[in-house]
Amino acid sequence: MTARTLAVVSAGLSQPSSTRLLADRLSVATSTSLQELGFSPAVEVVELRDLAHDLTDNLLTGFPSPRLESAIEAVVGSDGLIAVTPIFTASYSGLFKTFFDVLEPQALTGKPVLLGATAGTARHSLALEHALRPLFAYLRAVVAPTAVFAASEDWGAGDSPVGRALAERIARAGGELADLMGVERRRPAADPLSTLTPFEQLLSGN
Repeated sequence: MTARTLAVVSAGLSQPSSTRLLADRLSVATSTSLQELGFSPAVEVVELRDLAHDLTDNLLTGFPSPRLESAIEAVVGSDGLIAVTPIFTASYSGLFKTFFDVLEPQALTGKPVLLGATAGTARHSLALEHALRPLFAYLRAVVAPTAVFAASEDWGAGDSPVGRALAERIARAGGELADLMGVERRRPAADPLSTLTPFEQLLSGN
């Protein structure tokens, strides 16, 4: 089986976290779809809650700690990314935005990404479209068509129509990300130094 690496970024602040729960369900759905396509998925989860101080230090110093650098490498080097955040005041959390702020500007170019969000009320659901999707479009990622939002009442819905609708959205979104990871290989980020004139050529006057 051909391997595919899947990075999962969860910005939940509590333990246990509904944000992490949604991230895990999206991860399982994507992994299942990858296996059905003949790929062998390897999942690495990045819990931003554990990196809060490292992210602040990175903003102040410009350098990542070893464990933040490891998390960045897991995300940048993956074949696909699931990014899930709690919604505060109709937008992504500051912790979630800070993580993507410290990445190099071209780090996610061409990377397949599945978006997810959680909140206490369905009133926040449009944040997926007016906040998260524009963020990843700016980063030139390839965002799966289906994004998944789960409000608090969705988790206790069981096998009711509401619960089944959430399960169907998760399965559809996971399938879309797996398809993107299967057929879309991430294009390498452009080397910003590739267009510079070599120093030896400058010295020779050419």
